Formats: sequence, structure tokens, C-alpha cells
Amino acid sequence: MPTVHLLDYAAGNVRSLVNAIEKVGYAVEKIESPEDVAKADKLILPGVGHFGHCLTQFRDSGYVEPIKAYIESGKPFMGICVGLQALFEGSAEDPAVPGLGIIPGHLERFRDDDKSVPHIGWNSANTFSKDGLGENQSLYGLRPDSKYYYVHAYAVPYREGELEKHGWTVATARYGDEEFVGAVAKDNVLATQFHPEKSGAAGLRVLKSFLNGQRLQQLPSIPSTSSMKEGLTRRIIACLDVRTNDNGDLVVTKGDQYDVREKSSSAVRNLGKPVSMAQKYYDQGADEVTFLNITSFRDTPLKDLPMLEILRQTSASVFVPLTIGGGIRDTHDPETGRTVPALEVATLYFKSGADKVSIGSDAVTAAEEYYANKRTLTGKT
Repeated sequence: MPTVHLLDYAAGNVRSLVNAIEKVGYAVEKIESPEDVAKADKLILPGVGHFGHCLTQFRDSGYVEPIKAYIESGKPFMGICVGLQALFEGSAEDPAVPGLGIIPGHLERFRDDDKSVPHIGWNSANTFSKDGLGENQSLYGLRPDSKYYYVHAYAVPYREGELEKHGWTVATARYGDEEFVGAVAKDNVLATQFHPEKSGAAGLRVLKSFLNGQRLQQLPSIPSTSSMKEGLTRRIIACLDVRTNDNGDLVVTKGDQYDVREKSSSAVRNLGKPVSMAQKYYDQGADEVTFLNITSFRDTPLKDLPMLEILRQTSASVFVPLTIGGGIRDTHDPETGRTVPALEVATLYFKSGADKVSIGSDAVTAAEEYYANKRTLTGKT
């Protein structure tokens, strides 16, 4: 298999990106040092998190100049989410930290007077009628009739002609009344604000087109954007309640106020295995899959939590956001004898393939304690 190099700077969940790259026929190798950058034939810079943290990590680790030299060499380069943001000159998220300056422009925070921030959901990446494309041409498989998964609070505002005059082709999206850069491409560079590895078949198409070097593709027809609604689209989220049955197997179940037993036999209802059920819903078009752990697993060593393996297996073949809920709290690890903070528990899930964690009653308890302590944080949650 041909190889793709990934520059992972501890940016969160990259397991899904690795799985998506392997899904479209490529092997993945991690960049271990600045000297490794020049050896790559194809380089992807993923990103989840804070602009300033990302760029500071690059500079402290000596990656800035090798990345710039790599891009100038003409070899294929892709940036994802913060990986796109890093290519610009700077961001309002951390004005004191400069970007790589490959692309002119600065990121601004979305206005929150008329909408929620961050922007989370499925949105467009529309290149229709943008400069640099012929009729019915698709840039790296992007289509105006497809939706892609975004999660970010900062974006590059789109101002017609500004990036185009520097040779960049732009795909735009709209959040509320703000139009922003959803993706941008020039020569050997493609950068997406959205996550292709979490955008289902549409995202895999973009990833495959980039890796195969198919920058422009002629399509039989591309629907006019006048017939489509820009902005966030509605989503279908499959929510799976997971617990152990009487045989100790993890199953997807259904109940009435957590009573999950059959009235006739008292056996735990078994609708199927969690991984296969998630795959089934993904194949049917679900936009997100949520696993709710309704068994506590309180006596299980953290490294062996059953839901971790479910996430690992699911993220290998389900390329939409995965959420995990239940058990995200300060936890006693019987193997080490220590109390593990909730944040560390959540981090285990993120590294296993989760994109979000869901917190229910523990969030209520934390809020109640906060007010009971005269709005003083305890540092425990």
C-alpha cells in the first residue's frame, strides 16, 4: 500500500483519520521528528483544539520551517480543521501567536448574537461558480449537494476575490449570515475546515481524491446551488443504549426508564451487538452515532473498559462523529488503586475514537456543588 505521513502533535482523536486513510487504500506513518517531514511523499496535518497551542507546539518542536519547505517542494499537503487554520497568518483565538503565513488572511470568531458558537454540524463546502473551475468540475470531489462535518468557533470570513487573486480556489459554507472558508486549494495544497474523516461517504471521497492526486474531476452534472439550502442541515443521530446482559456480553438494549428486561422471560432485551448496530445505522445514513453506557463498569480497570474497545472497532468502519456517554466521572481504578479524574477518563475515550463525550447527572451534581460553594470551583470535576 502507498504511504501517507501524518504529523500528529497530540491533537486529539486522530484514530478516525488513520482509519479513513486506510479505508481508501493507504498506509499511515507518523512523523516522529522535524527531519522526517522532508521524507514524506504525502503529508497530512490534522487538528483538533486551540490555534495558539497548535502553532506553539510546532515552533517549540522545530516543525515550522520543515513544513514550509515541504509545501514549497510541491509535494501533496493537506490540512484539516486547525491544520487549515495554521496555514493562515493568524487567528483571533490567540492574536499573539502567528500562523504559518502560507495563505493570506486571519481567522475571526463567529458572532454569537444570533446563533450558538461553536459551529457544530453538517454544512456545505461549495465551489460552485468560484474562480478556477470549469463547468461541472469538482475540486477534490467536493460537491455543492454534499454536506460535511464541522466543529469550530473560529473561521476565515469569505470575501469574494481576495483569496482568488492569490491563486487559491475556495469552497465556502454559511453559518447564520456569515459566509466563511470551508476549504481552500492551490497547486499541491488542500485544506479543509471540516473533518473529511467524519463526513461519511462525501468526506471519504474528498480524502481519496486528494491522496490519488485527482484535483479536478469532470462530473456529468452538478446541481445548481440555487435549488439548495445553504448552512447547517438537519441530522439523524442514532442513540444506542449499551449494557451487559446476563451472560456478560455487551448488547444494545431498549427499556422503559432503564428497565431493560423482557416481561415474559426477565432476560435483558438484546437488539444486537453495539459495533454491528452502529455499522447498520451508518450504512442507512445516520449522521452521528451515540453510545450510552447504562452499565457502570465500576470494577473494571480503566485500560480495559469495554466501551473503549467498542469505540476502537466502530471508528474503523463508521466515518461519522461518535459520542460516548455514561461513566465520564472521577473513577477509582482497581488495578492501580488511584482515583482517575473525569478528564483523564474522557481522554481515554477520545484516543479510542470518540469525538464527543456526553455528561448527564454528573454535570448537574457539579453545578449544584458550585452554587453551594458560593460559586467557587473545587477543581475536582
